[in-house]
Amino acid sequence: MVGAVPNMRADFRADRTPSGLRARALRAGLISALVPLSLTLVQCGKAPNPAALAANSQANVQVVAKTNPQQVASADTFEDRFPAPQFRERFPSASESFLQRQMSDFSPKRAVQAPQPEQAPYKVASLAPQVPYQRPEREDLTTLVSMKSSAFPYFGNNPASDAPFLNISKGDRRGHRSYSGRVYWQDETYSDSRVLVHVPEHFDVRKPGVIVVFFHGNGATLERDVRDRQLVPRQITDSGANAILLAPQMAVDAADSSAGKFWQAGGFKRFMEESANHLARLTGDPNSVRTFANMPIVIVGYSGGFLPTAWSLEVGGISDRVRGVVLLDAVYGEMDKFASWIESHRSGFFVSSYTRYTARRDRELMSMLRQKGISVSEDMDGPLRPGSVVFVETGDGITHRDYVTRAWTRDPLKDVLVKMSATPSLALTRVASTNPAASSR
Repeated sequence: MVGAVPNMRADFRADRTPSGLRARALRAGLISALVPLSLTLVQCGKAPNPAALAANSQANVQVVAKTNPQQVASADTFEDRFPAPQFRERFPSASESFLQRQMSDFSPKRAVQAPQPEQAPYKVASLAPQVPYQRPEREDLTTLVSMKSSAFPYFGNNPASDAPFLNISKGDRRGHRSYSGRVYWQDETYSDSRVLVHVPEHFDVRKPGVIVVFFHGNGATLERDVRDRQLVPRQITDSGANAILLAPQMAVDAADSSAGKFWQAGGFKRFMEESANHLARLTGDPNSVRTFANMPIVIVGYSGGFLPTAWSLEVGGISDRVRGVVLLDAVYGEMDKFASWIESHRSGFFVSSYTRYTARRDRELMSMLRQKGISVSEDMDGPLRPGSVVFVETGDGITHRDYVTRAWTRDPLKDVLVKMSATPSLALTRVASTNPAASSR
């Protein structure tokens, strides 16, 4: 025990040395740091106290208010942290644009060797060389196009009576009472302005061609009857002729032959002018408007289609462009208009095929023409030539309903176009010989 006391004092004196004081300070610092850390670790498994969070948040605001009054004025709101995007950040200016991407941009890229360009089979010696025109490949195009100049809607007069065509009303509805006494309402029967347009795959606007305008008969629609039952587009294509089809919707599915806008002076001309623009767009050549606007026309009238046919020839304004007229069991009247056109247009042809229903009027028209010194043929065996006037009577086995597909022959429209194509003076090119797909149908 006597020796221990001096040792303790020695250690105490050692701690009072400079190096001892430093070690002692180090130990005190470690203890002061570890005590708060141990308290924090004890709290790690507990959920934060909402009241404490609110108090801490308020305390932080008060601290900031003391140190930076301007910052607390704006506050740390949601809008401050997530400002709404400005208009210029969402939409590009006039000098900017979004980068457009396709789904293929995100697919794995494959290394593909670029094909070597083929040597052109031609040479162009010019200061501004141009590749020769090549007609784009396409299939038959059959579509419905709405046209302002089509037959309906029509709000003018009926020239037969010089009275308003829509001659009956019921509340807000307006309609037309036909000669049979039946009432057809404008919104159901006389409001369809669509036109059936058919462009065969082999049609070439650079070659001589023809526009066939088809006026359907009573009780018909463009899709159900003209396209699907009477097969008018198919007959145009199968003829192999460089021809296209326009078939305006007349009275919709009604026993009515009213001509609508084709009653008006220049109505047929306006229809063909508007059609030229649509045809140029549909064929993909905007520069062909003028070609379509001057292309020869063949008008085909079936049954009740005789009325718009006759008035288009009489007052349509472009009767000189009409290269031919074909009536399919359709001479129910207006013989004077047909006779007048035949007499004054000896460069065109006229064909009327008929059953017993129209036989009396067809014979009357033949008599009128013979009195004018115009030669009339009564068969379709020969070619069609400029000035040809042909009347063909068909037997009892041929029905009026099926007349567009079976008259003096099957597919009479096809037969007319084939015969017309065989006559160069009628300026119609037949291209079936260079188009196996068309001739094999």
